[in-house]
Amino acid sequence: MKPIGVLGLQGDFDAHRRALVEIGAATAVVRRPEELGTVSGLIIPGGESTTLIKLMRDVGFVEPLRAWHAGGAPIYGTCAGAILLAARVEHPHQFSLGFIDIDVERNAYGRQRESFETAAGRVEPGGGLETAGSGLELVLIRAPRISRCGPEVQVMAWHGDEPVLVRQRSVMAGTFHPELGRDRRVHGHFVEMTRTAALAA
Repeated sequence: MKPIGVLGLQGDFDAHRRALVEIGAATAVVRRPEELGTVSGLIIPGGESTTLIKLMRDVGFVEPLRAWHAGGAPIYGTCAGAILLAARVEHPHQFSLGFIDIDVERNAYGRQRESFETAAGRVEPGGGLETAGSGLELVLIRAPRISRCGPEVQVMAWHGDEPVLVRQRSVMAGTFHPELGRDRRVHGHFVEMTRTAALAA
């Protein structure tokens, strides 16, 4: 299988790469649109969403990524990456790719000083993240909130009564940073998504 790509334009992309290496996955940092053909899936990391959008436009990434997604390639966005993948972004409104049928509110949990970590994330039964007796570790940093999920969107994990990890077909989006914690279940699930897609190709 081709390596799993991590978009390396801005944000905490190297932390995602290290998390994948920890679970034995081959990785590649993707900085140019032509490199999409060399990877089996793509993680869009956290960072600053408006800066990330500008950089993607500057290097001509948007339309090649749309075409790559249309072919069923697995994509996972965390925090700013989830904002970029959403159908609609609020507070304030901004451009997004619309790859997953969710609405997202930016900075809904507050600014940097309101960021927090908890082990109380609740996984949805049948979502692929179940581990007996273990809550999902959540690191939320200037986190967005998923305010709406479309009918085809599967909620995989919750913080209280709010979804924090969702999936629609080949696209997964999360409002927290699993790469900054010790729990590797989310990255492991994305690796399985890429393996399944590679076998089906």
